[in-house]
Amino acid sequence: MSNYTKSQAPLEQLAGQLDDVVSGDTALSGPPVDQWDPPDRGQLAMRITRDGQWHYEGKPLTRPALVKLFASILRRDSGDDYCLVTPVEKFHIQVDDVPFVAHTLEVQSPGPDQVLWLTTSSQDRLALGPDHPLSVQQDTQTGEPAPYVRVRRNLYARLERSAYYHLVELAQEREQGGERHLGVTSYGEFFSLGAL
Repeated sequence: MSNYTKSQAPLEQLAGQLDDVVSGDTALSGPPVDQWDPPDRGQLAMRITRDGQWHYEGKPLTRPALVKLFASILRRDSGDDYCLVTPVEKFHIQVDDVPFVAHTLEVQSPGPDQVLWLTTSSQDRLALGPDHPLSVQQDTQTGEPAPYVRVRRNLYARLERSAYYHLVELAQEREQGGERHLGVTSYGEFFSLGAL
């Protein structure tokens, strides 16, 4: 794969290809990137760091609307192969962990019918439930819990520590698979934060 230079693919040109296809809530809708099969243009000098910050040629992208636009055309083809896809071209980018960070948790209708809403670094707002399940893994380096939520397709957000601690405050014990688990309920589904 060849590298694409700034002069060949400026961000504004790439963004301009999407004017007619991006609209609405990108958490569940957005451009049909899984249906597009454009030519592969190689690696773009774009990186998403572990804290959810998007960088282009080593500099942070500071325009939230531009980050939201690029997030809407992000696709994960396999493993750690992340691409920005338009109807006419595809660029590979680097993602350190997962592309999004969920930083804010809101509780709607606290109690048995509650819905837990998360807001991501790309300004997506999503509710924990069947479309956006929560899973908690163990960080291989620190041994600490590493909570993730599916945003769309096979793209995930890691919960920021404060959002995770808010979940822990809301957690209750429940038996699941013969074990006692600590977890939270949203949209009537129980999501385990870990076995006790």
